Amino acid sequence: MLTLSEVRIPRSGGELEFGARKGETVVIEVRLIKEQDAEYLLSLELRNMEFFQLYTGKRDEHFYTLDGQRERIERAIASAAEDTGYYFVILLNGNIIGIIMLSEVVRWNLQSSWIGYFLDKEQNGKGYMTEAVRQVVAIAFDELEFHRLEAGVMPHNIGSIKVLLKAGFHKEGIAKQNVKINGKWQDHQTLAIINPRDLM
Repeated sequence: MLTLSEVRIPRSGGELEFGARKGETVVIEVRLIKEQDAEYLLSLELRNMEFFQLYTGKRDEHFYTLDGQRERIERAIASAAEDTGYYFVILLNGNIIGIIMLSEVVRWNLQSSWIGYFLDKEQNGKGYMTEAVRQVVAIAFDELEFHRLEAGVMPHNIGSIKVLLKAGFHKEGIAKQNVKINGKWQDHQTLAIINPRDLM
């Protein structure tokens, strides 16, 4: 069982030579979620409520409260301590702009996890998510010692598929009607990446 202190998150993130203004350098970092993030997460969720809802299951009203976000963080911290899931915040020059989750952790003879993510709508298309996914993949393989990461994306979500492909994932097939989104069962494109150390 891993404790939070045993997950060694890289101190330096990725520097990208683009941003809001031409020539601006932005720094993308990821770190494990913590209790102090509740207000920032609530703001992120409220700003992007309709956008995020397009790609996830239905959320109740309590989710969109400060207490709801505090409870979410408590569960996330407990999951990391139990090695059943890991929640990372994505930082743009120190400010939270999104979340990446490693969930459905299976150890023993699989050593696998699913990866999912959300990014502030205003920050889409800038390369930030690709960099953040790369960092979490490195943590998953180098620190958490997973063999395989998987992702499921609705086929029409071309932007998300491109993020994963740029981060080194490969397509594996379509899972038919496997996740209910907004009351409707949706197909998902399955993508995966294997730890390079395990490749024969």
